Amino acid sequence: MKPANLAEAIAHYLEVLEIQRKLANHTLRAYRSDLSEWQCVMEEAGFGTVDDLDAGLKPQHIRSYLARKTESHERSSLCRKLSVVRGFLKFGRNEKWLTRNIGALVPSPKQNRSLPEFLKIEEVSELIGAPDVSTQLGRRDKAIFELIYGAGLRVSEAVGLDVGGVNFSSGWVSVLGKGSKERNVPIGTSAIRALEAMLSDREGKTHEPLFVNYRGTRLTSRSVARILAKHLIRIAASRSISPHGLRHSFATHLLMAGADLRGIQQLLGHAQLSTTQRYTHIDLGTLVDEYRGAHPLEKKTPVR
Repeated sequence: MKPANLAEAIAHYLEVLEIQRKLANHTLRAYRSDLSEWQCVMEEAGFGTVDDLDAGLKPQHIRSYLARKTESHERSSLCRKLSVVRGFLKFGRNEKWLTRNIGALVPSPKQNRSLPEFLKIEEVSELIGAPDVSTQLGRRDKAIFELIYGAGLRVSEAVGLDVGGVNFSSGWVSVLGKGSKERNVPIGTSAIRALEAMLSDREGKTHEPLFVNYRGTRLTSRSVARILAKHLIRIAASRSISPHGLRHSFATHLLMAGADLRGIQQLLGHAQLSTTQRYTHIDLGTLVDEYRGAHPLEKKTPVR
């Protein structure tokens, strides 16, 4: 049944994304916000129903919508907004609300894709050694760093873990990644020891959060960012880095050690290999730095 208006069509699309495709809550919020914004612009232009869209929507209408956002949004945000609109229009075509998929005719804005930030191996070692493990919170902080770096987890995956998600005997952790996809990731003995030391202060029932704050409630991603920033200052790190930078460090160091790119893709839970391939560019940059620092002629020749 065709929706009565554009708002109803968008609501139905979001319901499908939530129930059938099981998108994460924060992703759904972003989709809802982008589509609500787009809906207002379309209604201003006279497209209040899917029939209006089918009869008169053209690529220039979508380009005009993106142009209105250019000054206040990064290119990456514009690409996301276009992707959301495209997804809705493709859905409308599949549902036979629309006879054409106009979104497919609008090219994505070109992006200057920045390389992920990461720490050097010695910087990671210094960071992991920074927390005071004579305290309960210090043991927790060390365990967080060991797990995110040791398993290459997203910070949301780490804080979403319950105690039962860690298999200490086999050395695996079961995490819920993007799109509610579950994957098993191996963790090293160093991370296992850090987690065991942290849990020695608690009963650690299987259904309880793995990482908790001083009140005993689940730690948030924002809290992990603050914890990381505090310890980076303590070790006088020359630059700041987000918790996601530990995940980037994990991937970069594996690649530098000769790990297969497909294997790294599986460990990180990337749907596309192209996402993982960004780390090949980091590795090349690292190689150039090593060359300049080690080659005798490079060390003697001043940079002009």
